[in-house]
Amino acid sequence: MTPSPRASVTLLLPGRDRLRGQPVPAELGRRLARGDRRDFDGALGAQLFDVLPRGWPAAAVTRARDAGDAAGACWLRADPAFVRAEINGARLLAHGEALGLDREQADALMRPLRLLFGDAGFVLDAPVPSRWYLRLPTGVSLPRFASPDEALGADLFEHLPADAAAPADGRRWRALLSEAQVTLHNHPVNADRAQRGFAPVNSVWFWGAGAAPDRVSASIDAIYGADDATDAFGHAAAIERRPLPSQWGDTLAAHRCAIDLRGLRDISALHERWVEPAARALDARRVTEVRVLFEDGLEYRLASMQRWRVWRRPVEQLADDTAADE
Repeated sequence: MTPSPRASVTLLLPGRDRLRGQPVPAELGRRLARGDRRDFDGALGAQLFDVLPRGWPAAAVTRARDAGDAAGACWLRADPAFVRAEINGARLLAHGEALGLDREQADALMRPLRLLFGDAGFVLDAPVPSRWYLRLPTGVSLPRFASPDEALGADLFEHLPADAAAPADGRRWRALLSEAQVTLHNHPVNADRAQRGFAPVNSVWFWGAGAAPDRVSASIDAIYGADDATDAFGHAAAIERRPLPSQWGDTLAAHRCAIDLRGLRDISALHERWVEPAARALDARRVTEVRVLFEDGLEYRLASMQRWRVWRRPVEQLADDTAADE
């Protein structure tokens, strides 16, 4: 059977640190070792979308989808967040939709924050209760902001706003973050949430800075199970966004698609339900290519001709997976 020249599959997997300590299934190790390995920089979604000007301005693109008014400004997400203090630091444990805010709670929490950010020259609002936005002047100098997925569960201080080239920018935004945390700490909404067993909203998370792009196009026709930002870029590129199936099905091999599996943490399940069935579709020539993208910046491209690379040592640990060509 000759595959459609347009039929290909891209599997978006969590970062390898999220899978640490789990043995790599033997067949998965062989498949990856025989593939073409490449490291990439930047956001995972940028491997699917062509964004002009270059970058990953998630705040502006989600704002365009949520409110339709992204043009003419720089945008920064300032999403509601739950940070837990620990003896040696703090960790980001939840953000955005995971906190389950309704409209009334979001408005109440933002009321004092609007004054805080307004004094700094920024406008805060939330067209969706779980997605808060700062409107910034165009051309404003900004530090690097880590995405919440990058920081979730990690040491907070390793992901605070920073810019080695312009230290003052990082200090300014760290100070704003601290003031926001103080403002939220004793907010009545959090007292009510605590009584009902919900996590407090005791911080915000800055991320996704940038202006609306001139153009967004895609190398795929559809994406399954996309997260918030990837969904917004899919909307901008006018591709189909569909729910994530429970496992691979051959209908997925009918077009160029991406499948967002970053929420999964069981490497055996990822292999059995997704990678291996997709690779078998490749063996049967129902697709021309399978791309396996790890969120931390590693890609494997699998093609049918690679089955002859039998000399390559199988990948045994994802943390140290340089394939040997011996």
